Amino acid sequence: MPELPEVETIRRGLANCLVSFKIFRLKVYGSRVIASPGGIEQFKAGLEGSTIGTWLRRGKYLLAKLEPKRGTWGIHFRMTGRFQWCSEPISPCRHTRVRLWNCSGQELRFVDTRNFGEMWWVQEGEPLSTVITGLKRLGPEPFSERFTGNYMKQRLMNSIRPIKMALLDQTLVAGVGNIYADESLFAAKISPLTASKKLTIDQLNRLRDEIVSILKTSIRTGGTTFSDFRDLEGNNGSYKRQLLVYQRGGQPCQRCGALICRGKLSGRSTHWCPDCQQ
Repeated sequence: MPELPEVETIRRGLANCLVSFKIFRLKVYGSRVIASPGGIEQFKAGLEGSTIGTWLRRGKYLLAKLEPKRGTWGIHFRMTGRFQWCSEPISPCRHTRVRLWNCSGQELRFVDTRNFGEMWWVQEGEPLSTVITGLKRLGPEPFSERFTGNYMKQRLMNSIRPIKMALLDQTLVAGVGNIYADESLFAAKISPLTASKKLTIDQLNRLRDEIVSILKTSIRTGGTTFSDFRDLEGNNGSYKRQLLVYQRGGQPCQRCGALICRGKLSGRSTHWCPDCQQ
């Protein structure tokens, strides 16, 4: 699943590429992708004829303002969703779910192998969270002033959950997923198995700083690609080359030489160094 750096990479690409993109025509392949009330018909009516304005990101959600005052288009990529920009006509693959054309015949295409991605249209004036209900549950953005060691201490003071699972909880912090939780805990020298309430304020401050630093570095390198993620032009994210523990189970730690462990926490693969992360 694309995490915050990958979604931010896509947001920046869309903002640069779709300047004054007016949706002349729209085609949806199957109702599964449209999650807003009214289904495909209302979704098409809301988007067709509108111009895509500002692109925003909230956690792993993308939000596009539609002009003039035509509401908001929301997208969540889930496991395998991605956008593809086609400046020239190209036959769609069988995993194409939504296609949008401008008057010049240029196309923005949503491709999703597993078909878990979702889209919403929210009419002007309606609170986004009443339609895109997942927005209600999101915690602060990692780059916000709210996200501090003290904030995490207050939220986790009674929690016996392993800290890795706490970081994956989008109500604690929005946008962090499996890759960046593993990498941040390694950088902060904290075992992913540690009960959240046992972490000191110094550990949590260090963890917060590492989360922010790693996310920013990944954004600068276009995110991480293992299988499905591509940017708008089809390029892989290159942060994979900087990963120190994620998907490196059984390989030597680049800090101490111990073999990286791989296990499961609540069904999620988890990677850590048994010597560096006590």
